[in-house]
Amino acid sequence: MAAHTIGFAVADEDRARLDALVERFGHGNRSEFLRVAMRRMQHDLFAERVQLIQQRGRRDMGGRVLSPDEVRELVENVVREEVAD
Repeated sequence: MAAHTIGFAVADEDRARLDALVERFGHGNRSEFLRVAMRRMQHDLFAERVQLIQQRGRRDMGGRVLSPDEVRELVENVVREEVAD
């Protein structure tokens, strides 16, 4: 993996907080801290998307709750449609 140095500015008042976070989550390594932060933020984005999909599903279903068998059947139908395309 090739690495490239990327500069960014940190306000003086944020420096102590950044240093503490780097120590805790990056074990003193700013690059590792950034990798950890990016993974966590990607996870947060994924969780937000899942939550939006769930909300849309609840809205579309009018609050109706599906049984596990109904969910399985719906998933199988979607998979079949995807394979047919």
